[in-house]
Amino acid sequence: MSAQRKERAEEENRKVFSEEERRSVEEENFEEVVRKAASTTVTRRKSGLPKDLIIVSIPEVVDDFLRNFLRRASLRQTLNSFEAEWHSSAQKAMTEALMRTMAAAGISFIHDALTHRQLLQSELEAVRRETDQLRQEVLAAGESLVKLQRERDFHWLQYQKVAENKSTLIEDYNQLKKHLESYGPALRQLDDKFKTALRQKMLLSLEKDRAQNTSEARVDQESPQINKTTLKKTDCTQKLSAKSPMKRHPKDSEFPICSRKMNPRLKSPEWKQPSSFSLCCSIRAHKLPISCISLHPQKLILASASDDSSWKLWVLPASREKVGEMVLRGEGHSDWLSGCSFHPDGSKLATTSGDTTVRLWDFALGSCVLTFSGHSQPTWGCSFHSCGHFLASCSADRTTKLWDLNSQRCRLTLRRHTASVNSVCFMPFSNLLLTCSADKTLALWDARLGVCTTAFHGHLHPCYHAAFSLAGDIVASCDSGGVINVWDIRKPMPGVATVDAGPLGANQVVFSPSGKMLSVGSSDGLVRLVEVGSWTVRTLSGHSDSVQSVTFDHNGETVISAGSEGQINVWSELCVNEEMKN
Repeated sequence: MSAQRKERAEEENRKVFSEEERRSVEEENFEEVVRKAASTTVTRRKSGLPKDLIIVSIPEVVDDFLRNFLRRASLRQTLNSFEAEWHSSAQKAMTEALMRTMAAAGISFIHDALTHRQLLQSELEAVRRETDQLRQEVLAAGESLVKLQRERDFHWLQYQKVAENKSTLIEDYNQLKKHLESYGPALRQLDDKFKTALRQKMLLSLEKDRAQNTSEARVDQESPQINKTTLKKTDCTQKLSAKSPMKRHPKDSEFPICSRKMNPRLKSPEWKQPSSFSLCCSIRAHKLPISCISLHPQKLILASASDDSSWKLWVLPASREKVGEMVLRGEGHSDWLSGCSFHPDGSKLATTSGDTTVRLWDFALGSCVLTFSGHSQPTWGCSFHSCGHFLASCSADRTTKLWDLNSQRCRLTLRRHTASVNSVCFMPFSNLLLTCSADKTLALWDARLGVCTTAFHGHLHPCYHAAFSLAGDIVASCDSGGVINVWDIRKPMPGVATVDAGPLGANQVVFSPSGKMLSVGSSDGLVRLVEVGSWTVRTLSGHSDSVQSVTFDHNGETVISAGSEGQINVWSELCVNEEMKN
């Protein structure tokens, strides 16, 4: 029995030694596996894989086998010693080695299979959710794509229709253009015929006048008792009836026998020439721009016409007064006002407007008494004959019309300009009429015959305004380039002088009563005073916007200007003297 026990003990010792060797081999293999796992982890980290996906393969432990063997052999003390040594030395050393290896590899925690499965499951669910979301987005994008394709097809069809319409319109335009060009020679031929007929008519009227004068001379020889003045009036009446393209009206006015010697202002003493001007007062006349101002023939009353479709009468302030007073206001035009002019007796006012009409207003009645409709485009200005029976108006329709206030009809239509006629003016106490146009020319007309007697050429820009001197022998005109030309009607070419007041346009020019000074309203907000003869230029600044209209008072000692800001400025030499005294 003892021998058998010894053999069994030896066998068990061999087994224990074999187990220890096996254990040592397994530990070595375990360390190699841990090192490989660490190197694999480092490689995966470098390749961008997350830490949680790395699982180290741990070999199976043999501590359970040893525990079962010692229990079957009833070696409880040995079992207790094994437990103590296992947990105190071997397991600790293995754990420390494993921790060192993991620390060297950068592994903080090793997941078990359940935790790894849960992580994978959560990631799988997240991927599924993202897949569903992407699927929905793809479906929505597909629907949007189909919708955009339908809209593209619709717009393409619309584009094709518009392109077809465009090509059709281009063809129609080209056909109409060719059709219009085909009328060009015919229109030029008709224009030439009209001019030829007009010349023939003028020649025939002149021959008729000569024949009538011859017959009247014979009658004078036979009847010397006839009054010479009556004969002259009869001669003037016959001329008018011969030249007028319209039939004679019973109420038609007669043109008076006019002479510049009849001008009462030419008999006045020497005019005083002011040396300087200063701003006396400003009147806030209109809210919208003022297009024109006109002075009463006898009194210090000023009429203003504005873009607000109304006109106003202002009593100008006397010396040492700073405020003007409005006395009358008129409304009736359906569009902006462009010009105004007093009747020679001062009891009426004529206005022109963008509504193509010319209206005559009676101050006693306070209303419009006559409306002349005949222009096809806006009217720009008007002027009364010195007798007060005739009113001339100019328009953008390239015509000038002469209206008879007694018969209330158009007596003449003057056609010569090729662009808008911007201003019209009667020579003082004369039957001559001056017009200026955007075609850069001026024309002097005989109002009795409707014939252009003189044309003035020299402006390089559209003419805005032209005016006579009080003596009637000098004409001044201004244009959109700010150039002022002065002409002698007895020698129209070349001009007397040229003054450059640019670069902005000169809107209006007027002579002083003495004829020795010009006042110019400019678009740069300045009033320019030009000395006739020396042609020196002075400026008056007081407007915040362009100056549209200027005029002198009856003595030439005051300049009145109106601008686009709706303000009227009064400039006088008296204000300068008062300032020097103070």
